[in-house]
Amino acid sequence: MTKIQLFCSVMSAVALVGCSGSGQKSAEASASEIFYADPTVFEENGTYFLTGTRGGEPQGFALLESTDLVNWRHVAPDSMILQCGDSTFGTKGFWAPQIIKEGSEYWLTYTADEQTSFAKADSINGRFTQDEIAPIDGSEKNIDSFLFKDDDGKWYLYHVRFDNGNFLWVAEFDPETGHIVDSTLRNCFRNDQPWEDTGAYESAPIMEGPTVVKLDGKYYLFYSANHFMSPDYAVGYAVADSPLGPWEKNSANPIIHRSIVGENGSGHGDIFKDREGKLRYVYHVHYSDSVVSPRRTRIVTLDLKKDSDKDIYSIKADPGTIIKPLAQ
Repeated sequence: MTKIQLFCSVMSAVALVGCSGSGQKSAEASASEIFYADPTVFEENGTYFLTGTRGGEPQGFALLESTDLVNWRHVAPDSMILQCGDSTFGTKGFWAPQIIKEGSEYWLTYTADEQTSFAKADSINGRFTQDEIAPIDGSEKNIDSFLFKDDDGKWYLYHVRFDNGNFLWVAEFDPETGHIVDSTLRNCFRNDQPWEDTGAYESAPIMEGPTVVKLDGKYYLFYSANHFMSPDYAVGYAVADSPLGPWEKNSANPIIHRSIVGENGSGHGDIFKDREGKLRYVYHVHYSDSVVSPRRTRIVTLDLKKDSDKDIYSIKADPGTIIKPLAQ
C-alpha cells in the first residue's frame, strides 16, 4: 500500500485542497478548543507559540501564542506564518511544521505535496518564505521533517520515507543549501515491537512524527506508530549514543497511548521545555471515540527517571498533567 493510498482518502476533509481551494472554514474558528494535528510548541522569552496541521483555507500554517499553555490566541494580523503560493513550496497537504531559532533567524520545516521543505523568517510571527522554491530532497517523497542541532554545530534531518510503509530516516542537513548530505542518509529502525502495529486499523507498517532531544549525552528519538486513523496510534522512543544511531528502543513503549492518556489516536507531536525546565509533549488525539477528525490538541508532562545501570532515562507521560489548550 502506498503513502498516497493511505492518506488521500482521509485527509481531504482537513488539508488536501489546493491553493485555490473551496474556502472551507477552519475547525479552530468555530470552537474554543484547538484542533491542530501534528502540533509543535516553540518557547521564547516566556511566551509559548503553537502551530500544526490545520484544515481549511488558506493552506499553510497559523500561529497561536500563550503564557500559560492553557489559553491561546491567534497572533496578529492574520495569524498565518506560512501560506500556500507565497514564496513557498507546495500546493496542498501542509502538514507537521516545526519552528526553530538559529541566531537571529527563525526557521520552519514542514511537509507539503508529500515533500519536506525549509523556510525562513526574520521574526517568529513574520511570514516564512523560501529563496529557492523547492523541497529539501526532491529525489523521492518524504514527510514529517524534524531538524536537530547537535553540540558540535552539525544539523540532522529526521523524517519519514516510504518503502511498503512509512519508516524513519536521518541524514545530516546543510542549512546553507537547505538540503541533506546524501552520503549520510540512513534508516533508523523498522517495526519490531508489538505496539507498533496492533492491527486495529489495517495498513502497511507506519512509523512517523520523529522528534529528538539530547539528555546527558544520549539521543532520544520519539516517534509515533500505527496508522493515524487507528485508535492505537501511539508514541514511543529509542535511545542512541549518536544522532545517526544505532538505536535501542525503550522496552516499556509506548509511553503515550489511549490506555495511558484516555483518548484514542494519541500521537505525532513534539517535545519542548516549559519555563520551569520540565519536558512536555504536545500531541493530537482523535475527535472522539468514533470520529477521527478534526483532531484535538493536547499537552502532557514527561517524567524522567535515571537508570544508573544503563546511564539512560526512563521516560513516562504523566496523565494527571494533561492540558486541553483553548483558543481565545
